[in-house]
This record gives sequence, structure tokens and C-alpha cells, in this order.
Amino acid sequence: MAPAAPTPDPSIDPGRRRFLQATAAASTLFAVPTIIPAKALGRDGAVAPSERITLGGIGIRHRGGYVLDFMLQQPDVQFVAVADVRADRRQAVKEIGEKHHGPGTCDTYRDFRELLERPDIDTVLIATGDRWHAPISMLAAQAGKDVYSEKPCAISIELTRRLAETIRSTGRIFQAGTQRRNVSNFRDAAELVWSGKLGRIRTVHASIYELVDRHDWLPEQPVPDPNEIDWEMWLGPAPWRPFNRSYVDGGWRGFHDFDSGAKLLDWGAHTVDLCQWALRADGTLPLTYEPIDLPNDNAIECTYADGTRLILRRNGWLGLGTCPVRYEGDDGWVETGDSGRTQVSNDTLRAELPPPSPDPGISPRLHVREFFDCVRTRRQPACNADVMRSSHVACHAAASAWILGRKLTIDPATESFPNDPAAEALVRRPMREPWIF
Repeated sequence: MAPAAPTPDPSIDPGRRRFLQATAAASTLFAVPTIIPAKALGRDGAVAPSERITLGGIGIRHRGGYVLDFMLQQPDVQFVAVADVRADRRQAVKEIGEKHHGPGTCDTYRDFRELLERPDIDTVLIATGDRWHAPISMLAAQAGKDVYSEKPCAISIELTRRLAETIRSTGRIFQAGTQRRNVSNFRDAAELVWSGKLGRIRTVHASIYELVDRHDWLPEQPVPDPNEIDWEMWLGPAPWRPFNRSYVDGGWRGFHDFDSGAKLLDWGAHTVDLCQWALRADGTLPLTYEPIDLPNDNAIECTYADGTRLILRRNGWLGLGTCPVRYEGDDGWVETGDSGRTQVSNDTLRAELPPPSPDPGISPRLHVREFFDCVRTRRQPACNADVMRSSHVACHAAASAWILGRKLTIDPATESFPNDPAAEALVRRPMREPWIF
């Protein structure tokens, strides 16, 4: 059985909560003459407390801290709580939040479920390790929270599907942390494809890391006090193994039980998403996935139903920054990356390009703002759960082909590998009680 989720309370709806707060404030005003500071009423450029979106953070460390910084810069967002299995991270993030909002404004929790039970929290930033992203996102949605989840958003095809279905059934807003759809040079490259100026697109290229799929264990070390590091909660749904501090400090990457698709989704979640976007292939995915022999690489060739190829590779890029993508058509090509710079195949296309992006590809500035705007309007953000689903399933299928060392064909309707037991076994991951979904 899945862990019991907190029963959604109607007061968690931001509009209803603001109404109740406004009513309570009005009754107080009429009862006792009071001078209300302009800031509290939303004057002088401030946002009144009743109009703020409340935010909780779960598992905030390197990338999570970077994203949180941009969230704290939003004038209509109030960071009120952090949950983490590590005491040092709870305290560090609390101090970051209270530097912005004042002493006593950020509560701490060891167990994220206590944070999700709070009816006054509207949104959550989830930046744990891969194994936790989907389970916490689903529990958060069931608790009535809107979710910004760092990628990879799910550790398997099955959890990717379950996550998207949970977001849809609960009606929550979900933004995957694949922010490059909101970075201008990546949009400019996609618009060259959409304009037809590259001709018919034959091949798109997505950058990935060196792939690693480890099944060994690090040496056992003494388990710390749970109040300092809660090892059982850190493991969560992943299979049990002895404690080693390296896992907790980030050394979990590349281990099969903790990582998403042999590390392929570390960059692939971004770059495959961008290729899907450029091809207007959201909602679908390549049908076949096959490792190919490129020198000093772990390349995988994926083919869509219309014959368009998606090549995942580490090497051969033009040096335009991390997470590069390349789109090749009959009449030209375009390549861009996180530096904001873009290269094209000819001067005619070059004349079409605007100046380099003011934001590096790693910046979530516009992505974060879009998320909170969608929380208010209830429209779907650029990297919603359905968009995430198709690109993540494609990444997981490609990783499975590399792990098995052979060509795979997926059934896009069922997101499975019919008549291929070995591939089908990689569609799902074993999960420990009580975290079985």
C-alpha cells in the first residue's frame, strides 16, 4: 500500500485561504482601531501577506539552493518551511530563508510529511535525490500542493507515468526543473526549426553525460544519530544498504538503486526535452533505441515513427557551453548551449539570430516566475507533467537500451516493451515499505 497521504483540506486553496485571512483581518480592524503599515497592505511595491504564495522546500542543497535563491527573489513568495533528513541542511536553509523574511519565519522538519500536512503551504520545491522526486511530488499533489520538482522527476518509466497521472487527477500545477524552455537562446534555436528555415529536420542531437550503472555497495560506516542524519528516511523507497557518508554527500550518483537511468537523465532530461520541443513531439516519443559505436562515447540512436533520428552523445560539440543541442535539416543546422551563444550553418541563418541570451542555460529565473504565475492563473506551465512524461520516458528507454547493450522497441501507447522481459524489468524499480506506490 502507498503511505497514507494527508487528507486534503479545502483551506489549502490559496484563494480560499486569502479570503479567510482577509475576513479575519477585517473583523480585527472593525473591533480595534489600528494603524496598519503600508507594507502589510501591499503598498510601496510590497505584496500584502494575504496575497503571497507560501513555499516549502524539501531536500534543498546544491541545485535546490540555487533555485530557491531565485524563488526568494519573487516579491509575492513567502518561504515558510524546510524539510531535510540532515540537521545541518535544515539549519542552513532556515538561515537562508530568514535572511530574506526575518527571524522565526521558517520552520524545520526532519520528516517531509509534516511539512506537507500544513494547510498554510501552497507550493513546494522538491530538490532531493532522484529516488525521492516522484514519491514526494505525488504525496505533495495529494496534499493539495503545487509542485516544482528538480529533475530527473522520476527514477523509472512506471513512476514517470504514475507521477503524471497523479498530477492530472489532483489538478495541481507541476513544473519540472527543465528550465531551458524558458531560456531565450534555446527558444531561438527551436524557432529556426519551427519557421522551416532549416528545411525538413532529419536529425536532432542531445548531449548526455558519461553513463554509469553501478550495483556495488560502498563500505559500511557507523549509522549516525537520526536527528543528525536520518539514514532510513534518506534511503526512503530505495533498497536498503549500509550507511556510508559519501552517499549522503552526493556520492550516490551512478548507483543503480539511487540514480535515474545510468545518469543519462542528468543532462538528458534537459536536452531530450529540448529536442522533443523543437520537433513539436510532446506527447509522443521515439519508437526504437539502439546503442551506436562512436569513439570514446556512449551514444544512443533513437528513431521516431516518421524516421527522424534523435542522437544522444557526449562528444563532438562546438563548445557552446553545457547541455548543448543541435538540430539538422535539409537546408541547414543550428547548435546552442548554456553559454547563450548559438552557431548556425550559413550567413542567411546567422542574420536571423538575436543577440546571445542574457541568462545562462542553468538559470531558472524565468522558469520559476512562470511556475508561480501558473499557480495563480491555473494555466499549464512550459514543463508540465505531461511534457515531462514523454521526454522522461524517452530518456529511460534510451538508458535501458544502453544498459542491455542492444536495440529496444517501445510501445508508445503502453510505455512498455512487449515480449522483452529484460527490458520490461527496467520499466519499474523495487520500492521499500511504506513507500510503495
